[in-house]
Amino acid sequence: MDQHRNDYGNYDSRNIQILEGLEAVKKRPGMFIGSTGPRGLHHLVWEIVDNAVDEALAGYASSIDVNILDDDIVEVTDDGRGIPVDTHPKSGLPAVETILTTLHAGGKFDDKTYKVSGGLHGVGASVVNALSAWLEVEIHRDGVEYFQRYEKGITQCPVQERGPTEKTGTKITFKADPDVFEETTNYDFEILRLRIQQMAFLNKGITFTLNDFRPEETQSVSYHYEGGIKEYVEYLNKNKEVLHEEVIYTENKVEGIIVEIALQYNNSFSQNIFPFANNIHNIEGGTHEEGFKMTLTRILNNYGREQNLFRKEESLLGEDTREGLTAIISVKHPDPQFEGQTKAKLGNTEVRRAVAQILSEGLERHLLENPSDARMIVEKALLASRARIAAKKAREATRRKSPLDGLGFASKLADCREKNPAKAELYIVEGDSAGGSAKQGRDSGFQAILPLRGKVLNVEKARMDKIVANKEIVSMIQAFGTGIGDEFNPDLVRYHKIVIMTDADVDGAHIRTLLLTFLFRHMRTLIERGYVYIAQPPLYKLQTGKQIDYAFTEKEMEEKLRQMPKRASVQRYKGLGEMNPEQLWETTMDPENRTLLKVTLDDALEANRIFSMLMGDDVSQRREFIEQNAEYVKNLDI
Repeated sequence: MDQHRNDYGNYDSRNIQILEGLEAVKKRPGMFIGSTGPRGLHHLVWEIVDNAVDEALAGYASSIDVNILDDDIVEVTDDGRGIPVDTHPKSGLPAVETILTTLHAGGKFDDKTYKVSGGLHGVGASVVNALSAWLEVEIHRDGVEYFQRYEKGITQCPVQERGPTEKTGTKITFKADPDVFEETTNYDFEILRLRIQQMAFLNKGITFTLNDFRPEETQSVSYHYEGGIKEYVEYLNKNKEVLHEEVIYTENKVEGIIVEIALQYNNSFSQNIFPFANNIHNIEGGTHEEGFKMTLTRILNNYGREQNLFRKEESLLGEDTREGLTAIISVKHPDPQFEGQTKAKLGNTEVRRAVAQILSEGLERHLLENPSDARMIVEKALLASRARIAAKKAREATRRKSPLDGLGFASKLADCREKNPAKAELYIVEGDSAGGSAKQGRDSGFQAILPLRGKVLNVEKARMDKIVANKEIVSMIQAFGTGIGDEFNPDLVRYHKIVIMTDADVDGAHIRTLLLTFLFRHMRTLIERGYVYIAQPPLYKLQTGKQIDYAFTEKEMEEKLRQMPKRASVQRYKGLGEMNPEQLWETTMDPENRTLLKVTLDDALEANRIFSMLMGDDVSQRREFIEQNAEYVKNLDI
């Protein structure tokens, strides 16, 4: 599969099937790329890169280059066979023109051409063409270089022969249409870099290069991982103390489905399982994740019993076997069935069997060949099991019988009258004085306030029994109404806006990070659904006579001071408690005026790595991160 073959595998115009034209894309671009904001803009790149990856997976390409040129022009090059240029039997046009101007025309409908495909089933290239101001394709094939140009999806010239070539492959260059992407056509190097690195991990042996040639941002990275997802797990566990040195890895093919699994335990208490199907991260899991979890639990239970590691009647639940686990499950399926437009969940039932079979063979063999690794893994799971049982009573205390029961909760939460979660907001506020101002300043119809009084636990270093014994965390679990652990149900959440409101100083930033760590590790679905926000209180109050204005940054303050007719007094807010209730409402809580930052998880794997680094035990990694990023700090109170 990884071999770079030079033959063309009978890949010509007859392999290209046509379904319909491009007008639908121009009318409703969001249907095809998710949005016309930054996410949709970057999605254009992934559609072209996915096509190049499909060519590499078929065994015909070994390197993929992505270049960002001046004026945010993108160029994607592969060394594959080159798109066919002969005349298509149905369209009467060259195959390349058919692919780039017809929706649902591509080689992915013909299972002889691509055994596996991660793109939008032939939609990709034509959608990019339709949504680009212009697109050019350069093809090296059969010893000839070919060229064609399009503008807003419309062909500008016939396919031209430009002369002889010794290369093979395809280069697609495009400029996103600013009439479609009105918000921005500016590419974020870091978003592209993270995804390209991920693609390199998931497709071992392929070289990916990203170059940014824009004048002010020239930079370049290249990724090539012979170990593939095995190296991915090592990378994700880099900041953690691992339980066993060797990553457990198994790979095989069952019923045409290629399955790769890599896993390694560390000394943390969180689980991180990342399932992929055809290079797409399925954030809601699916049958591959189900097969993995079920099989892992069965194998560790069997091993523990056979080796007499359990006490009488002791057995492991799934959550016990996953404590401290980092795992990547990557399946490549010729016909993946995804649930929902976003491909968040894989639905193929046969994948469950394939994953179970391949994990059973690989993991059982590793445990037998590495008894010390096996014993450490089972003993860690047993500790988790015993802590789970010890935590059961404490967890029961967090079950929400009414909004105001137990553990001093009644005096903490100032609930709102609104019972519809879609309209209700919960502000988590640090300290009593800020909590008092927030309670007085809020609109009690739809805004609830939860003041935190004690120290929030760093859950990165705590097992569940410690977590559910922490009063501040118990208060949040009760207020949210979701439960925690195996009882966690995001559908029961009582507020669709959970707003973290802390002071704009170092202590406030630390508390915010602790709260985000808790939500990320134990209630990640709330973040993924877009329910978690960060409030943006102003840093400065500017006053001239009776006229009062606010500034959220130093730059904004300086700009406003310049515009004021006379000298203004400037007050620097050290904390929320310094604002009276009216000021807090006006600046930070009034939906008409406030600024809320939505917490997103565009890349859960990178977020996982950063949280581990910032909140874990490895001081050297944290120091290195701070040294590398110190120049980006915008505001720091010392």
